Order: sequence, then C-alpha cells, then structure tokens
Amino acid sequence: MSRWGTALERVAIVVVSFVIAIGAIVLLSGYFTARDQAGVTGVLSGPGLIFRDLGDRVLRPGERPPAYDSNPPTSGAHVPTAVRSDESVLDDGQILTALASGDVILMYGGATPPRGLAALARSAGGAFSPALAQTGQAVILARLPGINGIEALAWTRLLSITGVVNLTERDETVLSQFIDAWLGNGATGSRNN
Repeated sequence: MSRWGTALERVAIVVVSFVIAIGAIVLLSGYFTARDQAGVTGVLSGPGLIFRDLGDRVLRPGERPPAYDSNPPTSGAHVPTAVRSDESVLDDGQILTALASGDVILMYGGATPPRGLAALARSAGGAFSPALAQTGQAVILARLPGINGIEALAWTRLLSITGVVNLTERDETVLSQFIDAWLGNGATGSRNN
C-alpha cells in the first residue's frame, strides 16, 4: 500500500472514531439526563427552600429511619403517627405524617408560640383538631426546643425566620404566603391525599 493509502486510511479511522465518540456522548448524555435525580426537584416557585422528595414510605416495625436531607425532615420514610395536639413537641413520624397529608407546621423554640403566631395559624387553618390534621388542611403549631425563631414546614419545603419574639407585619406576610402556597399539598400518592 502506498503512503497516500496509509495516510488516507489513518484519516478515515480518526474521522470514524470521532463520529462514534460524538454519537456515544449524545446518546449517553440523553440517557443520564432523563434519569437525573438532582438534590433539589419539583416546581421552583413558591416560598421556602425546596428539598428533594424522599417519598412517603411506611417503615416496618423496628426498621431504622433513613437519613433525611433537612432538619426537621420535610419528606421521607417514617412510622405514620397522627398529631393529636398542637403546641407540643412532635417526633419525626408525626411531622412527616402531617406533612404527607398536606398540613403545614409552624415550629417555634420557646415554651409558648411567639405573639401573633397562634392567631395567624387559626386564621389560616382554623382551630386545630386531630380530624382536621388527618385531612391535610391543618396549620399545626409545634415546639422545637433550641431554635431561635420560626421554622415553617410543608412537604419538601422549609422556611426559616430567625429571631422572632413577636410577629411583625412582614413575618405574617411571609408565613401567610407559605401557608397559602403549600397547605393541602402533601406527598403525591400519600395515604392521606
């Protein structure tokens, strides 16, 4: 074979290799993009930080809960446990059961809610009752010792307002927007939805 034939053969091999590589990249990037599960998912509008939906799986007796990606958790496997009263400390099972139903939880650090928080919760969701919480339409007040301010929780959503002792007009507006956006929006396919 002549030098021209050998050079032409090498060029052809390089061109074919390049085309195959580009084709593989295009196919694989489409494959993995379609299956990407980023850390933040869902609709990117609405108030509060968005967390990945970890699902609403029921834990078997004795099964350890998974690592949640927020504290307090906003989604994930749990032991379903109804909220029986508000203005109390809730465990992760109660929090996740309420959020999966569509309830909104307003957590505060003190012995009593900041001034104005209970009135805001009642005006947005009515008087608390366990039956209302099961429907996913309750705004639940809950103590979370050690926090400085208010943590508003909904399914896959968390909003923090620090340093609140008395609600300001701005605090009320922000919390009302959070409640309006997420009350009734629990886990897709939840046992309570």
